[in-house]
Amino acid sequence: MMVGGFVSAGTPTNLIHALKRRGTRELTAIANNIGFGDQLDVLCEDGQIAHMITSFAIRASTSKWSRFEEQYHRGEVTLELVPQGTLVERIRAGGSGLGGVLTRTGLDTVVEEGKRRIEVQGVDYLLETPLRADVALIQAHRADRLGNLVYRASGRNFNPLMATAADLVIAEVSEIVETGELDPETVGTPAVYVDRIVRCDPIEVRLEGM
Repeated sequence: MMVGGFVSAGTPTNLIHALKRRGTRELTAIANNIGFGDQLDVLCEDGQIAHMITSFAIRASTSKWSRFEEQYHRGEVTLELVPQGTLVERIRAGGSGLGGVLTRTGLDTVVEEGKRRIEVQGVDYLLETPLRADVALIQAHRADRLGNLVYRASGRNFNPLMATAADLVIAEVSEIVETGELDPETVGTPAVYVDRIVRCDPIEVRLEGM
């Protein structure tokens, strides 16, 4: 599954807690971060996440680990760290039907392990494969009844891209309006990408470990 958000901005907190209550296990989660002001870490309370693909999961300090970090250091979960720009482009490739993206980020580092190096006009690149998911949990500010989504400020972040790269897209929104009430110029995700909309009151999130 993909989970939108950047730290606590644009994170589908209500949907995450609903997934926790549902108890679904053996999840592979794709998100910008886990345990950095988001609520994705609550899924680790009962060991629901098995594998994480993310840019930020490990702190430099060991004074206060997230639940995910504790489980990672005990060998209970697996982790693929992906540079943030590369993560974005892999999701974009998955949503666009591309076979991958070429990047120089990660050359001659541990990021290169197990990946193809391709030379283009005398310059080496890493081939990064697309990312898609069975389900994307995203958050927007408003939706109309067709499912067109409007984001607010930094809440846009990963959400629009993830909406293009999953088979089932569920959007958490603060307000649902009638079809035709949204200014088309403000729509960040067209309804064709959205399968479900859920109106939820925002949950205040206390930033941890920042």
